[in-house]
Amino acid sequence: MNAAPEPPVPGALDLQDGPRAWSVVAAAFVAMFTSFGVAYSFGAFLLPMSAELGSGPGGTAAVFSLTTLAIFGLGALSGPAVDRFGPRRVVLVGALAMGLGLVLTSRATELWHAYLGHGLGVGLGVACSYVPLVAVVGGWFTRRRTLAVGITVSGIGLGTLLVAPLAADLIARHGWREAYLLLAAVSTIALVGCALFVRAAPVTTHDDPAPLLSRLRTPAYLRLYVSGLLLSIVLFIPFVHLPAYAASRGAGDVAAATLVGVIGAASIVGRLALGAAAARTGVLRTYQACFALMAGSFLLWLGAPGYPRLVVFAVLLGIGYGGFVALGPAVAASLFGVRGLGGLLGVLYTSAALGSALGPPAAGAVIGATGEHLPVVLAAVAIGAVATAVVLTVRAPAPVGSSS
Repeated sequence: MNAAPEPPVPGALDLQDGPRAWSVVAAAFVAMFTSFGVAYSFGAFLLPMSAELGSGPGGTAAVFSLTTLAIFGLGALSGPAVDRFGPRRVVLVGALAMGLGLVLTSRATELWHAYLGHGLGVGLGVACSYVPLVAVVGGWFTRRRTLAVGITVSGIGLGTLLVAPLAADLIARHGWREAYLLLAAVSTIALVGCALFVRAAPVTTHDDPAPLLSRLRTPAYLRLYVSGLLLSIVLFIPFVHLPAYAASRGAGDVAAATLVGVIGAASIVGRLALGAAAARTGVLRTYQACFALMAGSFLLWLGAPGYPRLVVFAVLLGIGYGGFVALGPAVAASLFGVRGLGGLLGVLYTSAALGSALGPPAAGAVIGATGEHLPVVLAAVAIGAVATAVVLTVRAPAPVGSSS
């Protein structure tokens, strides 16, 4: 027997853009902060985990790639699940998966244990927060949807800013295994608390399968997908390999891990400032500019940059990344309408799943084989440029059936 979805708040149509809607934003913000903060702190664990398990940088980086593969790939399931079962149940499943996954990772004696614990457990935990809660928040707003989604996903940036250096400090004090146990306890408690405050949106965002499938086949959607795939191949490389590179250039462990935090902090600016800019320049045009900014930022990693230039690189990448994440749902809504948004986003984010699964481990393999980061950075510049060229060809599709 299928579980009945949680009912929306009675009379909630009158509460759109109101205090109840903003309480859902607050809960979603905390869920993003917690889940992505834990997932994106993996760069701090890369070297100690690799050393203890005897795995190379490529194999260990694949833990993060499997995590992001699950985060974005499982969004194709968690998005529709929130319509069917309600956000509270979905977030509670994520809390359980996150806690168990981190505990298993902390007890890993073989690399495949981390693949299972972190890759599947943490990945599922984040997937149960990201697409479902972005869709729920979108359904709670009409006039301020872009602002509300921007604030929600800024939790990703703040979590990345604070949790990555915190994780590095915990590792220095207690070791990487105990650090993961502490993160398991805190993240589980936080996500359970968030689940208590989220409620189903008063306006449903699901749609019939036929209109959804027809929109997935439009040239605009396919180009969004391909450009997102190409960009994601390069986007997640710094989250895994930038701290180790900075350490090789003389930065301390906490300072090196802080670069991932800088990306997160800058992404907050991108999510909020570029969201506001999109009201003047257009959502699609601003989204396209984010691609160009991220691709161009990798030019700063060329050569043998010192720590200050790496900070500038992290800032520019983070601003573009923040806009990319915040504006993606708004671009999809503007091109295809809000009905079916959960399904549209869930499928679209599988492009990030595939890209993240390819980029960091391939980069790790090249770095391990050559001992150099330069080939990786050159490839990132080239692939980022192609991604930008593809997204610039996106145009609004012709109306399809009743999808608007």
